[in-house]
Amino acid sequence: MEAKGTRAGKAAAKIAAPERVAAFRTGLSAESRAAAWLIAKGYRILARRFRTPHGEIDIVVRRRQLLAFVEVKARASIDEAAYAVTPRQQQRIIAAAQAWLMTHPEHADFELRFDAMLIAPRRLPRHLLGAFDAST
Repeated sequence: MEAKGTRAGKAAAKIAAPERVAAFRTGLSAESRAAAWLIAKGYRILARRFRTPHGEIDIVVRRRQLLAFVEVKARASIDEAAYAVTPRQQQRIIAAAQAWLMTHPEHADFELRFDAMLIAPRRLPRHLLGAFDAST
Protein backbone atom coordinates (compact mmCIF):
# COMPACT_ATOMS: atom_id res chain seq x y z
CA MET A 1 0.00 0.00 0.00
CA GLU A 2 1.28 3.45 -0.94
CA ALA A 3 1.88 6.04 1.73
CA LYS A 4 -0.32 9.08 1.37
CA GLY A 5 2.54 11.52 0.83
CA THR A 6 4.35 9.62 -1.91
CA ARG A 7 4.34 10.75 -5.52
CA ALA A 8 2.43 7.62 -6.62
CA GLY A 9 -0.10 8.12 -3.82
CA LYS A 10 -0.68 11.74 -4.83
CA ALA A 11 -1.02 10.78 -8.51
CA ALA A 12 -3.57 8.12 -7.65
CA ALA A 13 -5.52 10.60 -5.53
CA LYS A 14 -5.57 13.12 -8.38
CA ILE A 15 -6.73 10.57 -10.93
CA ALA A 16 -9.47 9.23 -8.68
CA ALA A 17 -10.83 12.65 -7.67
CA PRO A 18 -14.36 12.92 -9.10
CA GLU A 19 -13.94 16.60 -10.00
CA ARG A 20 -10.83 15.76 -12.06
CA VAL A 21 -12.66 13.00 -13.89
CA ALA A 22 -15.55 15.39 -14.62
CA ALA A 23 -13.14 18.09 -15.85
CA PHE A 24 -11.38 15.57 -18.09
CA ARG A 25 -14.70 14.46 -19.62
CA THR A 26 -15.80 18.06 -20.11
CA GLY A 27 -12.52 18.78 -21.87
CA LEU A 28 -12.89 15.80 -24.21
CA SER A 29 -16.45 16.80 -25.04
CA ALA A 30 -15.39 20.40 -25.73
CA GLU A 31 -12.54 19.21 -27.97
CA SER A 32 -14.99 17.04 -29.93
CA ARG A 33 -17.38 19.98 -30.38
CA ALA A 34 -14.49 22.19 -31.47
CA ALA A 35 -13.19 19.60 -33.93
CA ALA A 36 -16.65 19.19 -35.49
CA TRP A 37 -16.97 22.98 -35.80
CA LEU A 38 -13.56 23.24 -37.46
CA ILE A 39 -14.37 20.45 -39.93
CA ALA A 40 -17.62 22.25 -40.80
CA LYS A 41 -15.55 25.39 -41.49
CA GLY A 42 -13.38 23.50 -43.98
CA TYR A 43 -10.37 22.61 -41.84
CA ARG A 44 -8.77 19.19 -41.85
CA ILE A 45 -7.84 17.79 -38.44
CA LEU A 46 -4.20 16.68 -38.42
CA ALA A 47 -3.94 15.84 -34.73
CA ARG A 48 -5.81 15.99 -31.46
CA ARG A 49 -4.13 16.19 -28.05
CA PHE A 50 -0.60 16.42 -29.48
CA ARG A 51 1.63 16.01 -26.42
CA THR A 52 5.24 17.05 -25.97
CA PRO A 53 7.43 17.42 -22.88
CA HIS A 54 6.83 21.19 -23.14
CA GLY A 55 3.06 21.23 -23.48
CA GLU A 56 0.04 19.99 -25.37
CA ILE A 57 -1.84 21.26 -28.39
CA ASP A 58 -5.53 20.41 -28.26
CA ILE A 59 -6.09 20.39 -32.04
CA VAL A 60 -3.81 20.89 -35.05
CA VAL A 61 -5.67 21.78 -38.24
CA ARG A 62 -4.84 22.60 -41.82
CA ARG A 63 -6.65 24.50 -44.53
CA ARG A 64 -4.74 24.94 -47.79
CA GLN A 65 -1.33 26.38 -46.81
CA LEU A 66 -2.43 27.41 -43.32
CA LEU A 67 -1.55 25.42 -40.22
CA ALA A 68 -3.40 26.38 -37.03
CA PHE A 69 -2.68 25.25 -33.50
CA VAL A 70 -5.98 25.43 -31.63
CA GLU A 71 -6.41 25.71 -27.87
CA VAL A 72 -9.88 24.64 -26.70
CA LYS A 73 -11.33 26.17 -23.53
CA ALA A 74 -14.65 25.17 -21.99
CA ARG A 75 -16.06 27.34 -19.23
CA ALA A 76 -19.44 28.50 -17.95
CA SER A 77 -19.34 31.49 -20.32
CA ILE A 78 -17.50 32.48 -23.49
CA ASP A 79 -15.80 35.35 -21.62
CA GLU A 80 -14.52 33.00 -18.90
CA ALA A 81 -13.21 30.66 -21.58
CA ALA A 82 -11.37 33.53 -23.28
CA TYR A 83 -9.65 34.57 -20.05
CA ALA A 84 -8.54 30.97 -19.43
CA VAL A 85 -5.89 31.11 -22.18
CA THR A 86 -3.12 32.51 -19.98
CA PRO A 87 0.25 33.86 -21.14
CA ARG A 88 2.03 30.91 -19.50
CA GLN A 89 -0.23 28.48 -21.34
CA GLN A 90 0.39 30.35 -24.59
CA GLN A 91 4.14 29.83 -24.15
CA ARG A 92 3.62 26.10 -23.62
CA ILE A 93 1.49 25.87 -26.76
CA ILE A 94 4.13 27.78 -28.74
CA ALA A 95 6.82 25.36 -27.51
CA ALA A 96 4.61 22.40 -28.45
CA ALA A 97 4.04 23.95 -31.90
CA GLN A 98 7.81 24.15 -32.38
CA ALA A 99 7.99 20.44 -31.53
CA TRP A 100 5.24 19.77 -34.10
CA LEU A 101 7.19 21.59 -36.78
CA MET A 102 10.36 19.64 -35.91
CA THR A 103 8.52 16.34 -36.33
CA HIS A 104 6.53 17.50 -39.39
CA PRO A 105 9.02 19.41 -41.58
CA GLU A 106 6.55 19.26 -44.50
CA HIS A 107 4.63 22.05 -42.70
CA ALA A 108 7.63 24.35 -42.23
CA ASP A 109 6.62 26.69 -45.09
CA PHE A 110 2.96 26.95 -44.10
CA GLU A 111 1.40 30.07 -42.70
CA LEU A 112 1.15 29.48 -38.93
CA ARG A 113 -1.56 30.67 -36.60
CA PHE A 114 -2.52 30.18 -32.94
CA ASP A 115 -6.29 30.03 -32.51
CA ALA A 116 -8.63 29.48 -29.60
CA MET A 117 -12.00 27.72 -29.60
CA LEU A 118 -14.21 28.90 -26.77
CA ILE A 119 -16.93 26.53 -25.61
CA ALA A 120 -19.79 27.36 -23.24
CA PRO A 121 -23.05 25.55 -22.46
CA ARG A 122 -25.96 26.36 -24.76
CA ARG A 123 -23.76 28.52 -26.99
CA LEU A 124 -22.23 27.96 -30.39
CA PRO A 125 -18.46 27.59 -30.23
CA ARG A 126 -16.53 30.80 -30.83
CA HIS A 127 -13.42 30.46 -33.02
CA LEU A 128 -10.86 33.19 -32.32
CA LEU A 129 -8.52 33.40 -35.30
CA GLY A 130 -5.01 34.44 -34.28
CA ALA A 131 -5.94 34.51 -30.59
CA PHE A 132 -2.25 34.99 -29.77
CA ASP A 133 1.06 34.91 -31.61
CA ALA A 134 4.51 33.50 -31.00
CA SER A 135 5.88 36.86 -29.86
CA THR A 136 3.67 37.02 -26.73
